[in-house]
Formats: sequence, structure tokens, C-alpha cells
Amino acid sequence: MQNLRVVDASVMPDVIRANTNATTLMIAERVADWIKEGR
Repeated sequence: MQNLRVVDASVMPDVIRANTNATTLMIAERVADWIKEGR
């Protein structure tokens, strides 16, 4: 596959003590914006 990118919770430096779903979604949204901008 070409141009496949995966963003997940592994980018978090520490494990947080809460549900990681919302945090992971926000990280993915931010990285998606970076990809669209060409970063």
C-alpha cells in the first residue's frame, strides 16, 4: 500500500490513567491536519 499512515496511542510518552479513546482521536485529528498541510 502506498501513502498509508497509522496514528495511534503509541505516540503518547506516558500511559494516562483515563480512557485513551478521546485523547487518541484528538492526536489523530491533529496529525491528519499535518498530513493535509504536507508536513
